[in-house]
Amino acid sequence: MSAPSSTPPQRATSAGPLLALGLLALIWGYNWVVMKVAMNYVGPMDFAALRGVLGAMLLFGVLWLVGAPMRPKYVSKTFFLGLFQTAGFVGLISWALNIGAAGKSAVLGYTMPFWVIVFGWPFLPDRLRGWQWPAAGLILLGLVMVLELWAGSGDMTSSVLALGAGISWAVSVIIFKKIPVESRDDLLSVTAWQMVFGMLPLVVIALLTDERPIVWNGHFIGALAYNAIGGMAVATLLWLYILQRLPATISGLNALAVPIVGVIAAWIQLGERPSLAEGSGMLLILSGLALLTGTQRNVQP
Repeated sequence: MSAPSSTPPQRATSAGPLLALGLLALIWGYNWVVMKVAMNYVGPMDFAALRGVLGAMLLFGVLWLVGAPMRPKYVSKTFFLGLFQTAGFVGLISWALNIGAAGKSAVLGYTMPFWVIVFGWPFLPDRLRGWQWPAAGLILLGLVMVLELWAGSGDMTSSVLALGAGISWAVSVIIFKKIPVESRDDLLSVTAWQMVFGMLPLVVIALLTDERPIVWNGHFIGALAYNAIGGMAVATLLWLYILQRLPATISGLNALAVPIVGVIAAWIQLGERPSLAEGSGMLLILSGLALLTGTQRNVQP
């Protein structure tokens, strides 16, 4: 009698996090289209700065609502985390989207798990093992095809910026793994304060950069609200909930689902149709990421 009665609660506890994982993929995936649309009404650095300021305000509101401590811990590490996760990733992605395609930028930005392994080997226990080697090979071949180095594509600058954003995000992951986060409140605090530290350089750059005036219309305000409320505040809460309830191997599927949603949404709404080489390269990158995620089950203790 005891074994059957224990099964339903397990299914009930996994349904909520899996639903949250799907919702998060939709929010972050569609946000690539939203950010691309916003570039019609604002310069990339102004948008990155506004997004960072509003995101920081909302995250501190969350801290206050849950009664978490407002004072920062691990200030130096959190500063560098913000420098790479917020300033680096958000700034480079905004720049890439200003001149390039949303779907391609999403795929290149989400190569982050691959770069974590590439750059993290001196600092983390993660190493390429077994089937992760061919997975890395698929990703590298996919990158070559997406970048179309032989064609001298005019979209090269955007692609390099999006790739740089993925590398910056990977460096932030390596830094984050060195911060002793022991509770939900610690995680919320680090998330909020890294946003503050990362937002400051973006604001300075925006003030020093001569960009076109912001067009404050409904489309831009809606895009900004989607980014600040959905893409940052709501998505952060969903991500924390997922991390608490699901194994890392399952939560890591988010890195695969988000760019897929981004590519499909950009194709439908923005009419972005990748070339044969780009499309093939995207499939190779996503296949490599899927293989990396799957093989982690056999690598983790």
